[in-house]
Amino acid sequence: MADGTPTIYDWAGGSAALNKLTEVFYGHVLADPILVPLFAGMADDHPRHVAMWLAEVFGGPAGYSETRGGHPHMARMHLGRRITEQQRRRWVELLMDSADEVGLPDDPEFRAVFSYYIEWGTRMALVYSGDNPPPIDAAEMPRWTWNQTPPYQP
Repeated sequence: MADGTPTIYDWAGGSAALNKLTEVFYGHVLADPILVPLFAGMADDHPRHVAMWLAEVFGGPAGYSETRGGHPHMARMHLGRRITEQQRRRWVELLMDSADEVGLPDDPEFRAVFSYYIEWGTRMALVYSGDNPPPIDAAEMPRWTWNQTPPYQP
């Protein structure tokens, strides 16, 4: 950041840390009876794409937008999936456990911002996977920084 404060991405450990996180996490997902129905047939590069998404959200390179299509692509990937609240909660639980497992920073400030985004993002996945999703091109790529989140839009 311009004032010398590291981005969430940098504080987390950059691309290497996020790639490690998603590799470990999706290994757990594929062994989880609650989540495996959503991810059966998952492409081998899915964990890397999610790491790219998280990197961009947290202030790192814009690789997801440049190569995958940004927010519209992510939203499209959730359309019609009918994610349940149980699946959403399990996804959050496994990701937080994986963050501990791979050694992401555990200071309260980082974990508060990280968990806030994960909670928000998974709730948006529910919205997009449900019966009445918002227009997928309406939202920009979310950007999470210290003490800042996107405004609520009902």
